[in-house]
Amino acid sequence: MVTASAPGKAILFGEHAVVYGEPAVAVAIDARVYISVTPCEGIWKMDGYALESGRHPHVVSLRNAILGESSEPQAIQIRSELFPAAGLGSSAALSAAGCAALLSLSNQDLDEERIATLSHLAEANAQGGRASPIDTSTSTLGGCVLVSNQKESFANWRYSRTLETPEGERMWEVHSVDLPPSASDIWLVVGYTGIHASTADLVQKVADLLANSPNKMESISRMGDVARAGVAALSQGDYVEVGKLMDEAHDLLSSIGVSCSELDDMVTVARRTSFGAKLTGAGGGGCMLALTDKPEETAAALEMRGGRVIVTPLGASGVVMENSYEN
Repeated sequence: MVTASAPGKAILFGEHAVVYGEPAVAVAIDARVYISVTPCEGIWKMDGYALESGRHPHVVSLRNAILGESSEPQAIQIRSELFPAAGLGSSAALSAAGCAALLSLSNQDLDEERIATLSHLAEANAQGGRASPIDTSTSTLGGCVLVSNQKESFANWRYSRTLETPEGERMWEVHSVDLPPSASDIWLVVGYTGIHASTADLVQKVADLLANSPNKMESISRMGDVARAGVAALSQGDYVEVGKLMDEAHDLLSSIGVSCSELDDMVTVARRTSFGAKLTGAGGGGCMLALTDKPEETAAALEMRGGRVIVTPLGASGVVMENSYEN
């Protein structure tokens, strides 16, 4: 058996703005997706069912790219610690862990850039040819990741990613961000509203808004400024400033119509015991997150509002093998 795992992610800054060329910053969270692969008889299986491209597009894409469609059948089992369809990168974590497991199964090198590339392609194939590499890069690399349309001097450049989309070729520069030692005393509390919202619909909603109100591009541009300032403050361990910028980021996201009353309420509650709080991901429901040195108080306050929570360090480890294949 081969078992690998990869973390989910939470976006600190830049959701929606990243679509328009601005940077986005994400951290790996300490909630993971585990994938185990075991030889079996007959056909490829996923959690006991036949592996099918319609139901399991990410895994089928990875299987075909790494082992080939006619490879020896395997039984795949998935275990997830993430809230489903909540904007925490569960499909990216599945792709990164699945990629590592299949590479290990075939005795291929577990190169991080290759895992990130194959995982990103699997995401894109499952999403109609469109996908930012931020989720899969964060699940692969762990820690804190910055994606931009240019190489940024304030972060550690790792690799470039290109993707041929229905709108033409897109290119991203992927960076890692060094967190100071003091980050070990800081926590993220992720609160889940329980509301599922379509990322595609929200992205389209923002596109329509910008088409009808071009002045709203000022908010998008400001989100990019906030992301860059947020990375600088985070690198310096200035969590008060990071929190203020998170608050501003939430207000900017609200101004383009992607928050909701449930998110706003949870953000307001969390701010009382944290440096700052904001929605994370596409919005319309899903999750919010708070940066805090009082994680128990913040988590308890969110649970009192009916939210489900994950308390996580600021940046978890990336994709790892949990065991090795044995013949």
